[in-house]
Amino acid sequence: MSKNPYNIKLVAVDMDGTFVRSDYTYDVPHFKAALARMQEAGCQFVVASGNQYYQLRSHFPGYYDELSFVAENGALVKDKTELVFSGNISREAILAVLELCKEHPEIKNVMCGLDSAYCERGTVSQEFFDLTNIYYHRLKWVDNFAEVDDQILKFAPTVPVEKTDDYLKLFQEKLAGLLVPTSSGHGSIDLIIPGLHKASGLKRLIERWGITPAECAAFGDGGNDLEMLAYCGRGYAMENAAANVKAVADYICPSNDEEGVLVTLDQLFPNS
Repeated sequence: MSKNPYNIKLVAVDMDGTFVRSDYTYDVPHFKAALARMQEAGCQFVVASGNQYYQLRSHFPGYYDELSFVAENGALVKDKTELVFSGNISREAILAVLELCKEHPEIKNVMCGLDSAYCERGTVSQEFFDLTNIYYHRLKWVDNFAEVDDQILKFAPTVPVEKTDDYLKLFQEKLAGLLVPTSSGHGSIDLIIPGLHKASGLKRLIERWGITPAECAAFGDGGNDLEMLAYCGRGYAMENAAANVKAVADYICPSNDEEGVLVTLDQLFPNS
């Protein structure tokens, strides 16, 4: 039997609600066995998430440099240990976001840079900082966002869950041409540079590796996975995915808590 019967050269996975279970764990031996078969078959494994690179790599201790990463919803791309791309939000866009958040103090904003992510003193609680630290392993308090000296990749505002759609519309209207809002659920919104998303990050790797979208498979469950699922030749929505995500996908696989990614990888890269 072929080690790669579907001729897949790249597998991209979202993390939250997709690759990891609800308790944020995954079956490490199962994945390492699948990864070994993928590597033997000439297939790259890419972690594609809205989360920070340093948080993402912590889930693969000791072997994260064998994997590639599309982090911060496409604003940072790494081929193993090599930085391929990092976004850089304009000063105009940064100031527009900061002004908008001042007008709506219920927005809890996180500024995400190349070196670290940041929370602004006086605008969010220590409890919020500690919760954010789960997703951003490099996180610092600052007195003023406007004075941070870093290359800013994106903003990650949190809004009241029931007002998520209202704030998406507000951000679309007020930041048109500067940044694009995308929701990852639970009141979490990412404000990203126009043209950047998970698919744009994958495109940089695909071109670098000389493969095609048709030779790629992607797994996701949320709104920020839509472009990636549509872009790759085989798009898998998790059983726990939102209806609009399932509509874009080519296939539905078991939920994240049923290890849908690993189960499917066993099918795509069978033991010979």
